[in-house]
Amino acid sequence: MDAPRRERILFVTGKLAEASLRRVLAELRPKVSFDAEVAVLPITVAALMTTKWVAGHLSVPESVDRILLPGLCRGEAELVATAAQRPTAFGPKDLRDLPEHFGHRSGPPAGYGKHDIEILAEINHAPQLSLDQILAVARRYRESGADVIDLGCDPGTTWAGVGSATAALRAEGFRVSVDSFDSAEVEAALAVGAELVLSVNSTNVADARRWHAQFPAVEVVAIPDSPSDLDSLHRTVEHLQTWGVKHRLDPILEPIGFGFATSLGRYIETRRRYPDAEIMMGVGNLTELTDVDSAGVNVLLAGFCQELGIRSVLATEVINWCRSAVKEFALARRLVFHAVKEKVLPKRLEPNLVLLRDPRLATHGEEMLRELAERITDRNYRIFAERGELHVMNGTTYLRGTDPFQIFAELLKQDARIDPSHAFYLGYEFAKAVTALTLGKNYEQDRALTWGFLTVPEISHRNAGL
Repeated sequence: MDAPRRERILFVTGKLAEASLRRVLAELRPKVSFDAEVAVLPITVAALMTTKWVAGHLSVPESVDRILLPGLCRGEAELVATAAQRPTAFGPKDLRDLPEHFGHRSGPPAGYGKHDIEILAEINHAPQLSLDQILAVARRYRESGADVIDLGCDPGTTWAGVGSATAALRAEGFRVSVDSFDSAEVEAALAVGAELVLSVNSTNVADARRWHAQFPAVEVVAIPDSPSDLDSLHRTVEHLQTWGVKHRLDPILEPIGFGFATSLGRYIETRRRYPDAEIMMGVGNLTELTDVDSAGVNVLLAGFCQELGIRSVLATEVINWCRSAVKEFALARRLVFHAVKEKVLPKRLEPNLVLLRDPRLATHGEEMLRELAERITDRNYRIFAERGELHVMNGTTYLRGTDPFQIFAELLKQDARIDPSHAFYLGYEFAKAVTALTLGKNYEQDRALTWGFLTVPEISHRNAGL
């Protein structure tokens, strides 16, 4: 029996990209269910194509089922489809992204996203906030991936509103923990549905016995009397076990310079001593107290927790560099779960956590930029940023350099028609381009820079003032 006929796709390109396209297609062929043909049109740079021009120059073999145009080709694909009588679409703007275009990307595999680490998101100084403010923060935390809302109480005073705050959160479906050593605060929260108490040590472990008698489902977090006194944690755990109080253990993560490495060792020792116990880690002592963006720290701590079986973390967003820490950990726990479970590197799986720099830099290259500058005929400026330089070109001008102010001053000399709105547009794009060069990011005119999950889509204003 003959094998079924494979679909045949015609890939359209220019002279400069032919060799690269054929190489990518050759690598892709064993992975896809189609055959490829390449049409090299009489133009050097594919970015100069328009669909109207392609429609007038493209010859389509009878065997072709559909056509794929370069992503940088301008115009409507329907013009080519009508002329060629074949379905026509645009491919990616960078031909190296063809594997991803056809579903063979290096990102998350099918089923990616599972996790088993619970996030408690702390609302710090909750007594100082109004009920509306507490609810607003809780909703934001939930959208970021938090599983439990932790009400952080202030030591030294008893918060009369803890019960009403807990009740309001429970009414909106939130799970609630209360972070207090004040027994009155704890009992008021437990009475209206709080499920977890942070924290218990030798100073208040007797209270836990009473809470358990009143609220049998209550769970507490057991901590040492001081971070270095692991024996005190063991004594507290013995009491809780004797009384049947549900509990999880937190040996306390300490900041760098104050016993960080040793505290990691205590988590390892606690897991050794209690192989089946639930353990929690408060990650804020590292994310909040270290001069570094929190995403990378969260990934490392998530990896430690995943390998050691620490199934809950307490996170918060107080200092500005931690303002998205809950979302970061929510993404990180998916990454490390997959890496540990599948025994693969946590790499090329979670692009949303690559914030500062891009995973890969795409460049057009010297030859393509030069060809493009020679062939452009209109006055619209094209801006590129690669290999440490800005490149600005239109039908009469090609400028390059590292200083956008110098480039703009030269543009003003050469183009008297630059009006205020056009100048603003160019300045905005220059600022993005310089940011991309500075940080090692890809710049594409009229598109937002990519900041992982923090990316804000951008509406193109390319034609404003032109």
